[in-house]
Amino acid sequence: MAKAKPKPTTQSPKRVIYPGTFDPITNGHVDMIKRSLEAFDEVIVLVAHSLKKKPVFDAKVRKKLIEDCFKNDSRVRVEIYDGLLADYARKHNIHAVLRGLRVVSDFEYEFQMATMNRKMNPNLQTFFLMASDNFFFVNSTLVKEVFSHGGSVKDLVPPHVEKKMREVLC
Repeated sequence: MAKAKPKPTTQSPKRVIYPGTFDPITNGHVDMIKRSLEAFDEVIVLVAHSLKKKPVFDAKVRKKLIEDCFKNDSRVRVEIYDGLLADYARKHNIHAVLRGLRVVSDFEYEFQMATMNRKMNPNLQTFFLMASDNFFFVNSTLVKEVFSHGGSVKDLVPPHVEKKMREVLC
């Protein structure tokens, strides 16, 4: 007797939110987004405002810099959002958040954020992705500091981001 073929299922695409200030987007961020596309069908990069940080680039510029990194990949969408991540996820029926971990010190903060998001939206799961070996030391603040002291950030940010840094910060 032949086995019955499984019925095709109509699953909605697996989408994940990758929130951050991205001031500016680094090659570490780009790597994280590319690798997350191996597990998710779509990545929504959520450019956030931050009360703690004073961004060099306004949100529209940061959004454009990210879009330029992925202009040939329709699986990456970039939005600006000024509100609670848990509310955004609920409104858009998204159940996954991507967060990168570089070093052990990242974990405590990320764990607190994941727990708070889950408290506000019990359907929201946080997925942690370890930074690649090439980028575990890279963050936007460090990139801006190196650049402001005349150091090269060529290997740390995409070329168009370095160009924009020269326009704005020099």
